Amino acid sequence: MDSRSARKHQAILDAATAVFLDKGYAGTSMDDIAKLAAVSKQTVYKHFSDKEKLFAEIVLATTDRLDTAIDLLADVPTDAADLEENLTRLARQFLDTLTHPRVIQLRRLIIANADVFPDLGTEWYEKGFERGLARLASTFQRLADEGLLRIDDALLAANHFSGLLLWIPVNRAMFTGRSQHTEADLDRYAAAGTRVFLAAHR
Repeated sequence: MDSRSARKHQAILDAATAVFLDKGYAGTSMDDIAKLAAVSKQTVYKHFSDKEKLFAEIVLATTDRLDTAIDLLADVPTDAADLEENLTRLARQFLDTLTHPRVIQLRRLIIANADVFPDLGTEWYEKGFERGLARLASTFQRLADEGLLRIDDALLAANHFSGLLLWIPVNRAMFTGRSQHTEADLDRYAAAGTRVFLAAHR
């Protein structure tokens, strides 16, 4: 793909993302996308054969952006003295990623269309959130092997940890349609969630 074509491709993706988030899948037309991208509808179809394929590319592209955050989940030093501080830092980074307004919007869009595109929703979950949980479970297992944590089921522990962190801010955002937490709230959720987790597992 030459640079001019690549720029148009990205412009279409950016426009489609904005329109899908604003109008939902059913309310979005290829005309809307072409207008916002400042290209012809024919150009949109040249890059994407239909609206479903365009939607799928946008949804799955978000899993790539989670790679850095997922990598961070493995970066916890085996340092008993600073375990709570290190896990709290990890928790805060985890919260930053998964409560980002764009991630919340896409999550709501994917859930809203899960009945129509169940395979797409499954793929997004497996490549994104589930992969992050698996990485977190590996980290907890490593810490358990070093004697820093007491864990029988590392994957279940990873789910419990993420639930402690995400239950309040994500549910509020999902039901109200917008993020309602402050940076101070996220600091508090990270510290409290880590403290409760360690009370059960240290």
